[in-house]
Amino acid sequence: MVITKTPFRMSFFGGGTDIKEFYSEYGGSVLSSTFDKYCYVTSRFLPEFFDYSSEFVYSRTERVTDIDKIEHPLIRNCMKFMNLQNIRLAYDADLPARTGLGTSSSFAVGMLNAFHALKGEMADKKKLANEAIYVERILCHEAGGIQDQIAVSFGGLNRIDMDEDGYHVIPIVISRDRKQELNDSLMLFFTGFSHMSAAVQEKVKENFQDKIRRLQNMKTMVGEAQRILTGKGNLTEFGHLLHESWQIKRSLSGGISTGEIDAMYGAARKAGAEGGKLLGSGGGGFLLFYVEKDKKPYVRKALEKLLYVPFSFETGGTRIIYYRAEDPVNF
Repeated sequence: MVITKTPFRMSFFGGGTDIKEFYSEYGGSVLSSTFDKYCYVTSRFLPEFFDYSSEFVYSRTERVTDIDKIEHPLIRNCMKFMNLQNIRLAYDADLPARTGLGTSSSFAVGMLNAFHALKGEMADKKKLANEAIYVERILCHEAGGIQDQIAVSFGGLNRIDMDEDGYHVIPIVISRDRKQELNDSLMLFFTGFSHMSAAVQEKVKENFQDKIRRLQNMKTMVGEAQRILTGKGNLTEFGHLLHESWQIKRSLSGGISTGEIDAMYGAARKAGAEGGKLLGSGGGGFLLFYVEKDKKPYVRKALEKLLYVPFSFETGGTRIIYYRAEDPVNF
């Protein structure tokens, strides 16, 4: 039996530049961090006592005798990719799916990590990220970028640079106190809306050439944000830059924001938030704001109808938290 624990991520700057159509020609760059909300994947070989050969428990339960009959595309393609049979798998998570936190990629990375361990293999973080990208983008034909799989595999506060030759994960080196100041200044709220990331990403790709300049501006902001974090100036500039970036991002597609989300964002800004953004590709999920300590109560009050989610940054990335070797043929 194997249990893996894989964090969710929040992307601060550069989202959209991790789409292959952009980074393969212009180079992409993203600044993101994982945080202490996780998905858990429990997996083991299924004893041959049942009238089904595999069982998968997520928001529903599937029991199949043929891998091709698995309805969940990510599970089906991971099983095929890893050449596995007779598996019992259960998924659980601290936060809901389809909410802009890279939940599907966390599931993909955690599942692949568990499957490798079941086979007696130790996969490193880059291998897991690469395989998750391949499964999601190639085998599942899901539109989207590559930042999520990398972020949740490696963990931590990082800059991720990518081009046609690959990607590089660059840790943001700042003092513990400054990192804690950043953490303490961020507020996370659930809008109550979910979204399909792939659908939003497809809309962003429409008239893609017309959006190149805006994506290049968003890429430039990654370097600006890194300079703010690693410098000695006021971190409030980070909040201002979030606001500027969000204004550009929401202009990329009509599906990124909505009237309701704009109203929530406006209310938070009026209450004292320096800036913020909708996490993920857009359309719903979680709103993140940079708020000075003395303004936090006012922002909480302005968004009192939304669920506030305290969090802390984490650095571990995906990991195996329980392992017991099993032989698939001896029960």
